[in-house]
Amino acid sequence: MTDHDGTTRTAHRVHHVPAGDAEGRAAISGGTTGSRGLWMGLVENPPLSATDDHHHGASEAGIYVVSGHPVFVYHDGTQEVRLQGGPGDFFLVPPYVPHREENPDPHEPVVVVIARTTQEPIKVSVPRLYRLGRAEAR
Repeated sequence: MTDHDGTTRTAHRVHHVPAGDAEGRAAISGGTTGSRGLWMGLVENPPLSATDDHHHGASEAGIYVVSGHPVFVYHDGTQEVRLQGGPGDFFLVPPYVPHREENPDPHEPVVVVIARTTQEPIKVSVPRLYRLGRAEAR
């Protein structure tokens, strides 16, 4: 059923995704709730792990640390910068900024909630960390 503006009725209601009902890591996405501009999910990184170097295209990523002590690594143009977080911390990863997430703890996993400004997750692997240039930032 559609409204007078052509949107579906489900676009005008709050969606509840109970704990454990997320599809894989995605809790809110086009596939799970019909979201048109947001992806949100829970991600767990095991002890002593690291992602590859990557960026999220034109999407911004907001991260909330639920548990553990993640390290976010990026390059400022001169050197690698390592930002360590803990429970309750927030991070923003701007569009196209190459980075990686690490969990240096040998025993405790890192659990984070991630929100992205795209309907689905975007992850573009890169061969190394580098400073984002002006042309790439557009």
